[in-house]
Amino acid sequence: MKKKILYAAILMSLILPTCFSFIAEAQDQKPKPEVKLTFDHFYDHAELTRALKMLQQAYPELMTVQSIGKSYQGRDIWAVIINNPKTGPADKKPGFYIDGNIHGNEIQGTEVALYTIYYLLKNFGQLDFVNRLLQDRSFYIVPTMNPDSRDYFLHLASDSNSPRSGLVPYDDDRDGLFDEDGADDLDGDGSITFMRKKDPYGNYKVSPDNPMVMIPCKPGEKGEYIFLGSEGIDNDGDGLINEDGPGGYDMNRNFGYNWQPNYVQRGAGDYPFCWPETKAVRDFIMAHPNIMGAQSFHNYGGMILRGPGAKNLGEVLPQDRQVYDYIGKQGEKILPGYRYITIYKDMYTVYGGSIDFFYNLLGIFTFSNELDFDQYAGLPASEKKSSEEDDEQVNRWFGPGGSPDEILYHQLVLMGEQLVEWKPYHHPLYGEIEIGGVKKFGRRVPALFRLPETCHRNAAFCLYHADQLPRLAFEEVRVSKLENGLYQIDLRIINKQVTPSISALAVQRKLHRPDKLIVEGKGKLISAGFLTDRYRNLTQPAKIRDNYFFVENGVPGFGQVNLRLIVEGSGELKVVYDSLKGGVIERKIALK
Repeated sequence: MKKKILYAAILMSLILPTCFSFIAEAQDQKPKPEVKLTFDHFYDHAELTRALKMLQQAYPELMTVQSIGKSYQGRDIWAVIINNPKTGPADKKPGFYIDGNIHGNEIQGTEVALYTIYYLLKNFGQLDFVNRLLQDRSFYIVPTMNPDSRDYFLHLASDSNSPRSGLVPYDDDRDGLFDEDGADDLDGDGSITFMRKKDPYGNYKVSPDNPMVMIPCKPGEKGEYIFLGSEGIDNDGDGLINEDGPGGYDMNRNFGYNWQPNYVQRGAGDYPFCWPETKAVRDFIMAHPNIMGAQSFHNYGGMILRGPGAKNLGEVLPQDRQVYDYIGKQGEKILPGYRYITIYKDMYTVYGGSIDFFYNLLGIFTFSNELDFDQYAGLPASEKKSSEEDDEQVNRWFGPGGSPDEILYHQLVLMGEQLVEWKPYHHPLYGEIEIGGVKKFGRRVPALFRLPETCHRNAAFCLYHADQLPRLAFEEVRVSKLENGLYQIDLRIINKQVTPSISALAVQRKLHRPDKLIVEGKGKLISAGFLTDRYRNLTQPAKIRDNYFFVENGVPGFGQVNLRLIVEGSGELKVVYDSLKGGVIERKIALK
């Protein structure tokens, strides 16, 4: 019995300190603050700021948030960096960049960007796909480039198309005054809708099928109404209405590649990067040269856009076009109804856009998604199928109050939430008029019940693109001992994804430093070459510098590069493949 008691005492003396230590450690570890974000509404700047700071507090090891500059009205332009430091510094991995809301009224890009941040953080440690992304990628995300106009759109009276620009005062009508004659919310409902006036000589009439719909009169047919444009009065007494609203420029015409002055590209500004918001984004991008893929979010139309933005730039190089096509066509599967198209060919010409700046000056593969399409129709207009009679009806231009399908959608699905029934108003210039039509949240942005799907599918496209950035690895290393303390090392470096470690355009124009192979440790690099035919031992010599040499063309997508090194030394050395945009990998090699 005494022996049993003695054994028990010894056992407890061993167990209890461990238990107490475990309990103390558990007490020291404070539970992470849980962050629950919802995507059934739009975040204003204050709410976005709170959300980002809560996420940073909950995931400090993965996320940092910083202000990269101030908007014209003094709001912070937030940027988020997501990286797993346990697998290396952010700048040693291929980087993926996202921005949204460069146009003030194109708001849902911010929610997509925020959702992407939230999804990565919440699913790290839960989903293998997210774990793989944060193993060897870093993310740089600017949820809103245009916080001033975003808050204006969310809180002040506007229509679905404005304010598009930032809010630096701009003299649109060149009368020496700034922003003096914008639209006016005459009926005080928080949205700018439309004005119509009864006129027997008008060119519109009420649809017999729906009194909310205005249809154009046929030639010779007696009319009932004329349209007077958006709600407003002549604030500056110049005989015009709504001709000089807030701002009046276009940030996405202000980037410093293929920029054109205002008389060529309306809204371009006085010179590239003259606005505080575009300058802040430029500086942030330039400070992170490891960025290899990028995504901008606009609205609307259901499009996955690639450059060039203008015909004068010529076509994308064939090698890079293959990368765009591979990702873009997969995007059409991720985003049903979206079309993968070229900006200038399939939409319109854009000079000074961010997409051309990122690709043509920085070698970044960039897409720009036009979020959402006609929510009441289900498919973009180009994909609608109808009879000849229906085609004729679709091609008729209905009044700005809304087309039959749109109005019916607002009446039956949204139950009038974003619709103003035509109502009388006494206008100081036009006398008795009527005001009505679709409100600002009824067009261009998805209804709130559809917003979560917009966020998830577009985040999925971003993360697919990020996963297709270069993923480099040493596949084969062979060491052969030569004479006089020399060793021959044959290396094969492979790229498991479609994106090369350096774009064909970057190689052609020398946009940034090439990849390089570095020898570190107990070995001196005597000579090196590119093994063009390992069976016949054919090599193309490389120019040796200080124990490294450049691999000018990088590692192609789904491809490989074979290298041969002659090294003098003994013991262990380390070979490092350092790609500015493709990441850094290393391998220890024993010389024996």
